[in-house]
Amino acid sequence: MRTLSKRPCRICRRWFRPDPRVGARQRACSNPSCQKARHQQAQARWCARNPDYFIARRIDARSLSNQPPEPLRLRPPLSRLPWDLAQDEFGVKGADFIGVMGTLLQRAAQDEF
Repeated sequence: MRTLSKRPCRICRRWFRPDPRVGARQRACSNPSCQKARHQQAQARWCARNPDYFIARRIDARSLSNQPPEPLRLRPPLSRLPWDLAQDEFGVKGADFIGVMGTLLQRAAQDEF
């Protein structure tokens, strides 16, 4: 097995020898602070590529529960709408979708002002 040459860490810029199990894919040294920073960067890239993941996951989780969940807590003026009636008419997923969509429209309107 060939030994890999040293390379600079992308986080701290110190030279390190990559772990042979990882090979040429290793970009950060094994220092715990560098590994933590690398992990945070990877999470930020993933969240940027999948911005709606957590909204959709939350809506699915709320709809799969055995007992009907309480209506979403939204900021005014959306909080004044009868969300319990919306859940009865559209189901939990439908009401949550309308609430999230209303929040996004409200933010977009505020950005325009």
